[in-house]
Amino acid sequence: MQWRLCFGVMACVFLPAVLPAALSEQQRAAIDKITGVKGVYTAGEDVHKVSFPRMDVKVAVDRWPMHPFMGLTSWAAFTSGGDAGALVMGDLVLLEDEVNPVLSAALDNGLEVTALHNHFFFDTPRVMFMHIGGGGPVERLAAGVRQAMDTVKQIRNAAPAPASHFDGPAISEKSSITAGPLDAVLGVKGQANNGMYKATFGRQARMHGREIGNQMGVNTWAAFAGSDDNAFVDGDVAMLVSELQGVLKALRQAGIGIVAIHNHMTHEEPQYVFLHYWGKGPAAALARGVRAALDTQSKSSRGGER
Repeated sequence: MQWRLCFGVMACVFLPAVLPAALSEQQRAAIDKITGVKGVYTAGEDVHKVSFPRMDVKVAVDRWPMHPFMGLTSWAAFTSGGDAGALVMGDLVLLEDEVNPVLSAALDNGLEVTALHNHFFFDTPRVMFMHIGGGGPVERLAAGVRQAMDTVKQIRNAAPAPASHFDGPAISEKSSITAGPLDAVLGVKGQANNGMYKATFGRQARMHGREIGNQMGVNTWAAFAGSDDNAFVDGDVAMLVSELQGVLKALRQAGIGIVAIHNHMTHEEPQYVFLHYWGKGPAAALARGVRAALDTQSKSSRGGER
């Protein structure tokens, strides 16, 4: 392959294209050894892919027993990454009680988590798909993938049947959240409703030539129910792409579970990613976790909190 560099109208010089070095045989062998799986190398794309079929669980979709071939196979694909050493992208097939331990394992071992969503309706048990990525030495990336898959095994070995609810005691149906302490932690005046509490933080974007903000859905919110000592929080975080990993880490460090990562809009500038979460515990501790996540975001990029 050549690039053509032209000067003026007539003078052109043909230069060889500079391509990243291909994954070496030694690197591919290291991926296989570290992940414990024999990968498949596609030379035309310089991609070495390892796959993990979910043979350990029985999943039905619309009452039909699903085979791993039909989309129940976790995978990670590696390619050479220039200065980064290598790049990895992947998609992990996870039951609900596996998602947050695996997400934490991925983050703690040098991987990025880039999306979390469903692929099916009427699946039993419910299956979620977590997309991962990252760049760096191939050995570190492979070790991160291995740790994520080992976490799945540990969970299923300890409890073959998936959990049906989050850990912790049940939350009272009648709420009695005290707003004042949460206002103080979150730095806003929240709304109260029948003992529940909700705080909203507006952001700004531009879409189709129009400025949009809080009331159009460009916002982060946190809603609390239960009691001050035994509450849950659910909410949504609006993030720039560059803020996602920091927010994920802050929420997981606070023990708050991630339930979805996806987009809400298209053609917006800047691009936003939205993250839905759920946590249980003392209301003030949950509020501090949400505040920690907000604090990872660039104040200059938030356009002010409302």
